Amino acid sequence: MTFHAPRLRGQLKIGFILAQSFTLSAFAMFIDTLRLASDEADRSGRVLADWEVLASNRNLITSSCGVRVAPTSNFLEPSDLDYIVVVGGLLAADIPIDGQTVAFLQAAAAKKVTLIGVCTGTFILADAGLMRQHRTCVSWLHYKEFRQRFPDHLVRSDRIFNLDRMRGSCAGGSSTADMAAAIVRRHIGIRAEKNALEVLQIDRARSPRHIQPRKPLSVDCSDTRIQAALIVMEGNIETTLSISELSAAVGLSRRQLERLFMKTIKTSPASAYRRVRLERARHLLAETGTSLLDIAIEVGFENASHFTRAFRETFGVTPSHLRSSS
Repeated sequence: MTFHAPRLRGQLKIGFILAQSFTLSAFAMFIDTLRLASDEADRSGRVLADWEVLASNRNLITSSCGVRVAPTSNFLEPSDLDYIVVVGGLLAADIPIDGQTVAFLQAAAAKKVTLIGVCTGTFILADAGLMRQHRTCVSWLHYKEFRQRFPDHLVRSDRIFNLDRMRGSCAGGSSTADMAAAIVRRHIGIRAEKNALEVLQIDRARSPRHIQPRKPLSVDCSDTRIQAALIVMEGNIETTLSISELSAAVGLSRRQLERLFMKTIKTSPASAYRRVRLERARHLLAETGTSLLDIAIEVGFENASHFTRAFRETFGVTPSHLRSSS
């Protein structure tokens, strides 16, 4: 039996749930930020924080890269934890966590413990019915699948993480350290956060408003508001947003967004949105055998004739001609 030291008053306590085929880098970035914030320099003492890898049994858990991690504890009393972090990974895993673990997470939610989904850990929490009241942040890579599986959930793929009082979600990768730093700053302090980031060779933590590092379309633009708008467009192709809805999603008024687009990339948001939809159509034409009508509907056009006209105006050829020549 593993001995667990009593929790110190004021000590931050986090439990980790690792899914089958979890992402090792996301777990490592989170726990190392916590470890380095818990003590001075690089001594790794559990002074200001403590953590455990929780599981229903002590079987090794295999990460997506093949490295296996051993749980350090059976399930604890949920109310003894400040956060429970679910680290996901490959979505192809049939049963990422077992039924006992799902029940533990649901019990923790009932006791008002903050739950965090890292990488595709958000899918696990949503499957358990625990993300409906949270605007979930996922990687742009998984955005479409999340919307398909959980159409009644609020989700975005432009920001790196989101952390409110009872739930958190994170796109994964290096942004896991940013989320962990925000938690350290909230519960331990700025000095502890600074110590952790300096040892990790990170200049400074990014905020939840930071845009996911992806270049939408072929637009060479460093303005994060435009990047965010383009990512939102890419995530809303079949059911298109109004320009007012789009501007609200990135925290601007419609007039501000239109001025920003015209000044920075010399086109309107509406024109850019149409280009995004047509770029998606061109990909589908080249890579799939989907009918022209189905493609037209998938990229937000009401009929094939309107789609064909818009496609020819943008690319100089009809969809049929492009497909026959590819």
